[in-house]
Amino acid sequence: MAYCRKMEKNMDKTDFKWQADRFDDIKVLRYQVPGFEKLTLRQKKLAYYLSEAALCGRDILFDQNFKYNLRIRKVLEAVYKEYKGDRSVPEFAAFEKYLKKVWFANGIHHHYSNEKFQPEFSENYFRELVGAVPSLQHEKEDVLGLIPVLFDKELYALRVSQEQEGDMVVASANNYYEGVTQCEVEQFYGSMLSPDDREPVSVGLNSKLVKEDGKLKEKVWKVGGMYSPAIEKIVYWLEKAVEAAENDRQKAVIEALVDYYRSGDLKEFDRYNILWVADTESFVDFLNGFIETYGDPMGYKASWEATVNFKNEEATRRTEIISANAQWFEDHSPIDVQYRKKKVKGVSAKVITMVQLGGDCYPATPIGINLPNSDWIRKEYGSKSVTIQNITSAYAHASEGDGFMEEFILREEDKELLKTYGVLADDLHTDLHECLGHGSGQLAPGIKGDELKNYASPLEEARADLFALYFIGDAKMMELGIVPNMEVMKASYNKTMFNGLIGQLTRIEYGKDIVQAHMRDRQLIAAWCYEKGKADNVVEIVKKDGKSYVVVNDYERLRGLFGELLKEIQRIKSEGDFEAGKNLIETYGVKVNRVIHKEVLERYAALDLAPYSGFINPVLVPVFDRQGEMTDVKIEYPENYMEQMLGYSENYSFL
Repeated sequence: MAYCRKMEKNMDKTDFKWQADRFDDIKVLRYQVPGFEKLTLRQKKLAYYLSEAALCGRDILFDQNFKYNLRIRKVLEAVYKEYKGDRSVPEFAAFEKYLKKVWFANGIHHHYSNEKFQPEFSENYFRELVGAVPSLQHEKEDVLGLIPVLFDKELYALRVSQEQEGDMVVASANNYYEGVTQCEVEQFYGSMLSPDDREPVSVGLNSKLVKEDGKLKEKVWKVGGMYSPAIEKIVYWLEKAVEAAENDRQKAVIEALVDYYRSGDLKEFDRYNILWVADTESFVDFLNGFIETYGDPMGYKASWEATVNFKNEEATRRTEIISANAQWFEDHSPIDVQYRKKKVKGVSAKVITMVQLGGDCYPATPIGINLPNSDWIRKEYGSKSVTIQNITSAYAHASEGDGFMEEFILREEDKELLKTYGVLADDLHTDLHECLGHGSGQLAPGIKGDELKNYASPLEEARADLFALYFIGDAKMMELGIVPNMEVMKASYNKTMFNGLIGQLTRIEYGKDIVQAHMRDRQLIAAWCYEKGKADNVVEIVKKDGKSYVVVNDYERLRGLFGELLKEIQRIKSEGDFEAGKNLIETYGVKVNRVIHKEVLERYAALDLAPYSGFINPVLVPVFDRQGEMTDVKIEYPENYMEQMLGYSENYSFL
């Protein structure tokens, strides 16, 4: 394939080039897939077919994020490939950077802040570029019609709006709704939900809601429906994967997913999830579908995503210990007894090695996943959780010696804690967050699950984070042999408070509020605990030589505060208390201390680092014999971000 010209097969971590590119506020990394060569041929075939399916839905996400994204991407790529003018001028460099950002964000809005990118080249220069590209001349006027979309700051300004005073649906540029208002969305889906439904489907998860002839209508994402050309390709590769399934249970999982894609029936999606949760035997595993709702301010519509992975058996031992003791953790949670699960079912967890990222997991990816999201399936059948170790390892290797810790951590003992236990603390936090945190607790009778609306995502992430923070400091962790000592807790608490109060401010433009769900979650936790512990000096913001530092003085009291906040957020979720949830997020999770923010940005700028990271994928290359039979699958590591993106557009564009 054209985008894989330069490969690196050497797996020595000391020689491996972890960073592939750097532009704007982003660095693009690479990750290794240790152990792939040890898979059986059947497992390699399965990973290959699932990886192809993971790449075939790329266009879906672009279109979901904004209705003009695909058109814009194709125009920008045509310019980049065909323009014969001077590429050494600053404006072309600005154009190239803009294209890289669009690829990385799967559209023209920042993947974290949701704000529309502002081109650093002029409208006139864009006209000049378009005029010089032969393939665009037959549609030149239509292409130039995109100018307001690209350059007008107020037009389609936010992919996801969280403004409470206005209509969040109308103000959001995402492509989940068209011609409808927030009130209409609430009424349309609210009428479908009933607290009496024992097995409620996730209404609206796989469709676009539009108004046609004055009536609301869902355009379902399925074979024969919206996005059909891409979904047909996904189904093709999934059906190939059925042939290579490791066992009958996994075969049934993949077949159920195919049935769902063909029918668009959300009951079929639930059937797939139930089968997927029960499959804890397969070594190779995957995600593929419309899953997470962070991109919809109403919390109904799910973005398309996909991953392919296999089990890291050695590292999984710790997660197996955690999941085996899930009932103990639930019984000892600091939440109200009535909201604890009386019997925890089907909790499984493992550490995985990622093979391929797709859709909303690419290029920016989570480091842990817990699914399914349906509360009733979690309660009746359980959940599966993963910690993605080769991704966290890549992050750690790429950040070695970057000077960040030296600049922002005051006490030498805290620096040593992070050096010694930081990676373990992060992995354990992810284990507990995904394996137990998301799956813990239960709703009160009569609560449907959609009451928290746009605050549901940050509150849910805070709930899982607090569960992890509370128990990482429990003596049970040492008793189970998961941590060597309580220094791991200290490393975790130091990082949590620093990141929530100072660290993540490096990702926010000065003068802006926090809009992203995970960032709101982190500041909520840190700011709430800082305020509640102020009288006892639990956590301190220390000034030294004009610089601000976060220092934890009382770890046990801080653990108690984590427990108190967890109790309240669980109550909010269990009771569907929208006003209390809104008050927590708006009071502690949104507004930024401008004085500290300005200082932090200046200090961070001096380090010349990029606050956001994502990845390019390895390439799975099938090997065939003379009879056309696949005899092996090799894994290779491309070095060039732009070549991979252009290659994906060439080989996986179906919409």
